[in-house]
Amino acid sequence: MQKKQILSKDDVVVRFNESEAENTETQDIAKEPYCKRCDEPFTQDENIVSVKEGTYHPTCFVCAQCFQPLPNKEFYEFEGRRYCKYDFQVLFAPFCSKCGEFIMFKVVKAINKSWHPECLICDECGIQLVSKGFQRHNNRQVVILCKDCWSVISRALSGCYICQTCNKSIELNKHIKFMGDFHHPHHFHCYDCGEELGSDARERSGELYCLRCFGRTGISICSACRRPIDGRIVWALGKVWHVEHFVCHHCETPFMGSRFYEWQGHAYCLLHYQAKVGSICNKCTKPVTGILAKFTNKIYCPEHFLCSLCDRQLDEKSKLYEIDLKPVCKDCYDKLPMQWKKILAKIHRTDRHKWND
Repeated sequence: MQKKQILSKDDVVVRFNESEAENTETQDIAKEPYCKRCDEPFTQDENIVSVKEGTYHPTCFVCAQCFQPLPNKEFYEFEGRRYCKYDFQVLFAPFCSKCGEFIMFKVVKAINKSWHPECLICDECGIQLVSKGFQRHNNRQVVILCKDCWSVISRALSGCYICQTCNKSIELNKHIKFMGDFHHPHHFHCYDCGEELGSDARERSGELYCLRCFGRTGISICSACRRPIDGRIVWALGKVWHVEHFVCHHCETPFMGSRFYEWQGHAYCLLHYQAKVGSICNKCTKPVTGILAKFTNKIYCPEHFLCSLCDRQLDEKSKLYEIDLKPVCKDCYDKLPMQWKKILAKIHRTDRHKWND
């Protein structure tokens, strides 16, 4: 019986036996009188299995794992023990990371996994990688790429583009976009003056212009980014803006058509406008709109103007006392010990809060 060699997951050689000896079929005469396994003699016309180290009864020539008789033509040997195909696969054969099947012959090891040679392919273009090499890319999950696909993806991830004129990479922030594609600027010239373009070139009506010539075409320039405005325009503070660039001077939140407040030549949202002019509630730290309460030079929303001891709602008719610069209602003040009242009377004066519209 011929022997074939295969690799296990540990890259050891095992034997695929079609005939360990001259054959494993029925023989009439045994070379040895006793079975290698059970040590019992053979009868005159009994079938035997003959292998290199001895002879066996067919029922004694079994798998080392499941103890079932081995087929006449196929079994696998590992470290001196014989296995049926199923048990050998389960115990020793590696799984292919791609297809999930057992690998019985050539194994390819890559990124701590095992593969059939035909299963190790580029996840982008599908080309086989055994003889070409590959790159590993981590983006939420592991991706295996050929060198060409890796080159394209790595340039895209680094912010570089491929010029659609010469098919070469473009340095970061050194590109122009024309008709939806990226190009090196030096492939083009200004439609007006004929000068070679730079990365600040602008497109209008299907033509490219240098920045100087583009400014002569009457296109509005955004006061924030100094770039031309091709779409919607915001007119505010005597200037023009891209919609997304007209923002609060403090928090830089775009107004997007909502109300803004001007202070010292800048636009502010309500919160930061009130912070500038001082109308911020001392309790909730939000801007106070409409009626407000003022006590010891502090501003309060009407619903947040409370006694600091009992949290009772205060209003314009409430008699107030100041303790530690906080309002205290008359009922809480009257409950204080007389000695405390005398001390407070010396260092504080009672005061009515002021209500302003």
